[in-house]
Amino acid sequence: MPKTASDLPESLAARMGALRLMAHVLRDGRMLGDGASGLEGPAAARALRLAGLTLRHMGRADALLAQRLDRQPAARTRDILRLALVEIFEDGAAPHGVVNDAVAMTRQSPKSVKQAGLVNAVLRALSGPEGRAEWDALPPPALPPWLRKPLAKAWGQDRLRAIEAAHLVSPPLDLTPKPDAQILPEGARLPTGSLRLAGGQVSALPGYEAGAWWVQDAGAAIPARLLGDVAGLRVLDLCAAPGGKTMQLAAAGADVTSLDLSEGRLRRLRENLTRTGLSTEIVVADALEWTPEAPFDAVLLDAPCTATGTIRRHPDLPHLREARDVEALTMLQYKLIDRALTFLRPGGRLVYCTCSLLPVEGEHQVTAALKRHPDLAAEAPDPAEFGLPPEAASPHGLRLLPDLWAERGGIDGFYMALLRRPE
Repeated sequence: MPKTASDLPESLAARMGALRLMAHVLRDGRMLGDGASGLEGPAAARALRLAGLTLRHMGRADALLAQRLDRQPAARTRDILRLALVEIFEDGAAPHGVVNDAVAMTRQSPKSVKQAGLVNAVLRALSGPEGRAEWDALPPPALPPWLRKPLAKAWGQDRLRAIEAAHLVSPPLDLTPKPDAQILPEGARLPTGSLRLAGGQVSALPGYEAGAWWVQDAGAAIPARLLGDVAGLRVLDLCAAPGGKTMQLAAAGADVTSLDLSEGRLRRLRENLTRTGLSTEIVVADALEWTPEAPFDAVLLDAPCTATGTIRRHPDLPHLREARDVEALTMLQYKLIDRALTFLRPGGRLVYCTCSLLPVEGEHQVTAALKRHPDLAAEAPDPAEFGLPPEAASPHGLRLLPDLWAERGGIDGFYMALLRRPE
């Protein structure tokens, strides 16, 4: 067998790259986008797509394999089987080529070479019409228990199942246009104002070079709009990277300060600001220790959270988060809300939001903040004003769940609220 990725057929190289990315997530505990496939160009893109697709449907692959295997094979062999089944049943790949490459990958490692016959037999047995029927009958994979239990309590079993079904659908591409954008790709305008596309290479889309838009889920584009007209106001974007909300505020005419703890994450913001021709003051600092020279008219706090509302875009998240993460994050959110309030002038406004499905990171945080600060007022928005259905109304704010607009391709889970300091 060839030993370097450049010597391999493109299909086999991409599948091996996907296998490496899956191992980064499942064994090394790293985000999918942080892993290295060992590839470049189209093969790297295909490897990333296949790894994400497999992680999205991994529960279904495991359920199908459990009916055929008496015992679990080695981890690498199990990943090869998962990848092959998902590529056949969800990506529409020709079974013959997938099976051949799966066997070849099994033979490449001393840890799995003896299981090549098993891989060949299982995949050939499952890749026919009977296997297809079994696959199609499988329910969506269940979320991990630490997440499933509080979601069932908060939203009910029916809504939980709808959320899990929404996570199976590969999300579309959402763009936020600049108000004066002249060149835009063809897509559907959502009621929220975002532009939704089926997909495509981002840098090749019309308006990219002109900086007419940026990639931002429709749900993530709403919190900045809660602040209303910000033209001429001093606005602080806390935890700003990667910068979608910063660009919204700057494009609306605000004098924006963008603060984030990570210089690495801010690099992407700097690149997007250059491309879009927008400008902000960028500060690399810990929000809990930094002090501004003067108070702000408004603060937007997109607080660090479990990011469980973005599982539809990041199918690796259920494999990386744990119940113990929630407590540490909720304590940080608590502190950040109190700190953000000190940055506001009298009468100033704070938008608090998290891309989490858990009320403890959303509704509960705002309810607790109102109790800690009796003079603080919550201004509950009307969902219709932001193009949302009545069901998006939630205590003190707006609540988005991934099954919202299922017929349009869904939306990221978010909670957001607008708070005002007294004059």
